[in-house]
Amino acid sequence: MSVISEKGMPWKVITEFSVSVRLFLLSELGVPLVPTNDVHYHHVSRRELQDILTCIREKCTIFNAGYKLHQNAERHLKEKVEMERLFRNYPEAISNTRIIADACKFDLKSLKYKYPSELTTEGRTPMQQLEYLTWKGANSFYGDNIPLKVKEAIEDELEIIAELDVPDYFLTVEDYVTWARKQGILCQGRGSAANSAVCFVLGITSVPPDKSNLLFARFLSKERNEPPDIDVDFEHERREEVIQYVYNRFGRDRAAILPTVFMLHYKGAVNDVGRAMGLSADVVKQLSDAYGNLTDEEITAEQLDALGLNHQDPHLLKVIELTSQLIGFPRQLGQHTGGFVITDGKLSDLCPIFHARMENRTNIEWNKDDIDALGFMKVDILALGMLTCIRKAFDLVQSHYGKTLTLANIPEDDPKVYEMITAADTLGVFQIESRAQMSMLPRMKPTCFYDLVIEVAIVRPGPIQGDMVHPYIRRRNGEEDVDYPSEEIRSILERTLGVPLFQEQAMELAIVAAGFTPGEADLLRRTMATFKFNGMVSKFEQKLINGMTSRGYSEEYARRIFKQLEGFGSYGFPESHAASFALLVYVSCWLKFYYPEVFATALLNSQPIGFYQPAQIVGNAREHGVKMLPVDVNRSQWDYTLEAKQGQYFAIRIGFREISGIREDEIAKLVTGRLKPYTAPHQICDAGVSVATMEKLANADAFRSMDMDRRQALWEVSTLHDRPVQLMQGQPSPSDYEPEVVLPTLRLSEHVVQDYATTGLSIKGHPLSFIRHTLELLHIRTAKDTNQTENKTVIKTAGLILIRQRPGTAKGVCFITLEDETGTTNLVVFPKLFDKYRKDILHARLLMVEGVVERTDVTHVIVRRIFDITKLLGNLTAIRNEKQPVLTLSRADEKASPFVPMDKPLKTWQQPEDSFHKGRNFK
Repeated sequence: MSVISEKGMPWKVITEFSVSVRLFLLSELGVPLVPTNDVHYHHVSRRELQDILTCIREKCTIFNAGYKLHQNAERHLKEKVEMERLFRNYPEAISNTRIIADACKFDLKSLKYKYPSELTTEGRTPMQQLEYLTWKGANSFYGDNIPLKVKEAIEDELEIIAELDVPDYFLTVEDYVTWARKQGILCQGRGSAANSAVCFVLGITSVPPDKSNLLFARFLSKERNEPPDIDVDFEHERREEVIQYVYNRFGRDRAAILPTVFMLHYKGAVNDVGRAMGLSADVVKQLSDAYGNLTDEEITAEQLDALGLNHQDPHLLKVIELTSQLIGFPRQLGQHTGGFVITDGKLSDLCPIFHARMENRTNIEWNKDDIDALGFMKVDILALGMLTCIRKAFDLVQSHYGKTLTLANIPEDDPKVYEMITAADTLGVFQIESRAQMSMLPRMKPTCFYDLVIEVAIVRPGPIQGDMVHPYIRRRNGEEDVDYPSEEIRSILERTLGVPLFQEQAMELAIVAAGFTPGEADLLRRTMATFKFNGMVSKFEQKLINGMTSRGYSEEYARRIFKQLEGFGSYGFPESHAASFALLVYVSCWLKFYYPEVFATALLNSQPIGFYQPAQIVGNAREHGVKMLPVDVNRSQWDYTLEAKQGQYFAIRIGFREISGIREDEIAKLVTGRLKPYTAPHQICDAGVSVATMEKLANADAFRSMDMDRRQALWEVSTLHDRPVQLMQGQPSPSDYEPEVVLPTLRLSEHVVQDYATTGLSIKGHPLSFIRHTLELLHIRTAKDTNQTENKTVIKTAGLILIRQRPGTAKGVCFITLEDETGTTNLVVFPKLFDKYRKDILHARLLMVEGVVERTDVTHVIVRRIFDITKLLGNLTAIRNEKQPVLTLSRADEKASPFVPMDKPLKTWQQPEDSFHKGRNFK
């Protein structure tokens, strides 16, 4: 029990005496009594979890929490009968509660949201302004001969936009997209907005509507009567400029970003509960790692035993029980990726606003689902790393090849580009670089843009769960006949060989074959996500089947279609979204094919992006004939740069950004002071670069142009620690007056180890090349040999682990990619084997497997046994094979970079022509 004037009073200080005194005072002062029960949990069984949450908040354990915990389990919601029993001596208290409840008349639906309407010119209304800009854009793109299909689509869309009264929304998006393009920021609309001809002619989306099958109802419809939702991707490095433009355009009192509620998953929940329950840090880490990577399964008694823990320990079992209860709780409030709410009046009149931790960001406290329920409109200003990469590639082509490229002028449907895609040579490109996509490409054999649209959409959970992938591939390869039960079905599914792959097709089927209205069809699409609309799928199932059977379709066909749509649901792509992404897929592939050095440089300078580490990107560029040059204090910039052509392509110089622990502001001092080549380490120190940074440069072997390897450079830099810079500026280091010291020469394997330790890559060699003799003694084949081995051959192979994937749609199958000095090997590990070798798979860096080669369009190894042989990597620094080459300084001249003034040729080390690097830090 608590009173309204004492809400929140800790129970530990309320004695029976004080309660009596307070009730007497309330009676004397005439203050009504109201029971609130001080509720902290909905059911009495949640008292234990409440105690754990208290310990987490107070940073203590359940053993020393003391009075920080509640005295009993009474702070839960009680039935009316129980409340009346507790307050039987104060019947007026229950009546007062009812009075207060009846007085609370506020309803969130009473909030009146109005979108800003000032983005008009020359006295036009918002709708007139939108019509003016729309037809102006259409004439600009098509000239005076606008295609009839596009013209009719624009007219229909403008009619719906006017009826729903949302022209201001389109004007807002057009405004910041136009501004971004004037600033040279690459951008492109995606999602369902790409179904809109209006969005295309306004310049918001990039795929012409006359080249796709529009279904505007997927984007906006009268029946749904919901606000539009236009997503626009911007370069991820420049998106903040657009965000600040929106803030400045409308004012911070009228515009704010949505928040995102982050939920607790197992790893975070077990860490919190384990600490609160007093488990040791080692045990908590064991439990966390047990789920850790690649799985969200429940922990079992067998797994606890495998961890060396007692699966019958009641304390441990209670930790696991409370962890399962805590999973799904809100952890914290973060920022949405770019969703803005903009209002005509003060936003604070509608909802609370707070400052985000990020500078110059303000947020509201309601998330996306909240504002959707209230009918607030939002715009999405999203970031896409590939747009940054493409823009940087365009800039490099302009500066080095003198050609101006845009998304619009890239030559369409180049057969050579599609040959590269079919060969799955797509490392680093947009969307189709994953293991699953690379496996699908040789089977798909795309030959045109629409094939890429399908490729983007087909390797998704929806089509996989809906059993659409294999039927489509069989029909595409002529292994299965394509049949259409009617011409109206043919018109919808012919472009995807009778298999519904896109959300628009699901809606069209419901409309044409089952008699749904456009609004009902979109609701069907939404209800497929049963976790959001539980119980509504069965309702639409019967409606769909009845509608199709009443129009002459067999019940078997109707149920097959529904089964596909049920698995498909919200996990499938809209065709418009896939088309927007396919455009970037093709552009990135075109750049990779014709300008591999440009694409690799742009990709490396846009990191982090995609599936692959810089080491794999560099190695792939070398495989395509691109020469790589090492990081050097006299030649490198912060970013990767292109230097004079060596062969067919420009050479790529590794940038300082790749060196671990280096700060960009320190490198700026080095580059600014590089008016002529540095000839001694003290000159770099004089430029203002710290000795700590110089040590990192020396560790990265960046002093080769001074005729110093990393060991000699470290020796020289070490003498600068006690050097008074201001007094000794321009003077040699103390070591210059000392007798010459002859340092032991580092072997090649030692250099490679240090390269990986400092930059995560090496262009001097691959670590497995130094232990190949040992691997051969174990009859371990190289990746190249494995990929050329006959089908069904039992082999052993090994490599550094590049990628581990265990998709939710793979039913527990784990896919692993290994790499050695000859290439990569794809492994397939089935669930039982994964459980058996879980520790080795998750923690090994160098893995050896025994398995059976399976050759189809792509070669895989079906794994039978797994061995962690990481300890072999520890011997690299001890290798003293006399046949192993020693890196020596070459006196050969090297052409100077156009970015650095040079007065004499620089010296560089000679790298083995047949060596290449990839892989992750293995030290």
